[in-house]
Amino acid sequence: MKEVLAIGSEISEPPLVTSYQALLQNNDFHSHLKTESIVQEIDLPMIDLCNLQSENREKRRLCAEEIVKAASEWGFFQVLNHGISLELLEEIKREQVKLFRLPFEKKVSSGILNDSYRWGNPAALSVDQFSWSEAFHVPLDKISDEDCNHGEFSSLRESMKNLGMAMSNLGRALADVLVQNLGYSCGNFPKNCDEKTCFLRLNRYPPCPFSRPETGAACGLVSHTDSDYLTILYQDHVGGLQVMKDSRWVAVRPNRNALIVNIGDLFQAWSNDAYKSVEHRVITNAKRERYSIAYFVCPSYDSTIGAYAQPSRYRSFTFGEYRKQVQDDVKRTGKKFGLSRFQV
Repeated sequence: MKEVLAIGSEISEPPLVTSYQALLQNNDFHSHLKTESIVQEIDLPMIDLCNLQSENREKRRLCAEEIVKAASEWGFFQVLNHGISLELLEEIKREQVKLFRLPFEKKVSSGILNDSYRWGNPAALSVDQFSWSEAFHVPLDKISDEDCNHGEFSSLRESMKNLGMAMSNLGRALADVLVQNLGYSCGNFPKNCDEKTCFLRLNRYPPCPFSRPETGAACGLVSHTDSDYLTILYQDHVGGLQVMKDSRWVAVRPNRNALIVNIGDLFQAWSNDAYKSVEHRVITNAKRERYSIAYFVCPSYDSTIGAYAQPSRYRSFTFGEYRKQVQDDVKRTGKKFGLSRFQV
């Protein structure tokens, strides 16, 4: 098999086939996939945020209750009337497509978007470490950095800047609802989260020739929880996102008008497990590429993550400490243990 997408004579695809062919053709890998190849497709809880700004007090209360219920029972939900125009989302998707169609060598070596390009996991030693994807993971404060972008992609950077600001406002509004539900004065929660610490991630999941009915689908992004407070996601119509619900995988039906919100590990720890950070993954498509854009609400590395009330179910830790533990676990075992490492 060959990396097929090219511009002129230059290959734009990352060398996923070459790097992972041994893993993909392993019989144990195919058996593992086949057991999980068929899952139920569902609609995540849908919340209309126009009611959150309603002059009607009862509508505001009911909307807040919906957010809290979804965060507690699912850890995932969708929002409509979120304040981010479909035109902006479609514009950044068009720019995103152009970005990923650049030659692979340029994406890797030319320092595009703060040198934030990454692909797959070249160090993967087992099936559980395999991700069929590529991405740019950019701090908000670096989006407009001309020096890091060589003056290129001005339209993309402007769209990313606007989207980052809008998603930041949305994330803070949702966080306010969740913390007030626990009787906590929202103030500046979550603290130490700003454009220097929060990220936008542009994702692309190339078609995977090894995703077939007889063998199941490969993971574009392996099962994980998010190491942040909140994640806000815009995905295209292709689908592939799956969420763990009641110990079973369910596939999330795409909705072009909605954004997906999920609780991260830090919010679960701060809320003493009132809100759930749940496992999720992305499954590849054999014929169609998938695009998504994720916004991560993260604090500074020296920020202490403590519970809103005592006694806490987790020992106090800094975000930097948490990230290092996760990275060490993944490097050593191929797995993320996350919050279980910090339980009291």
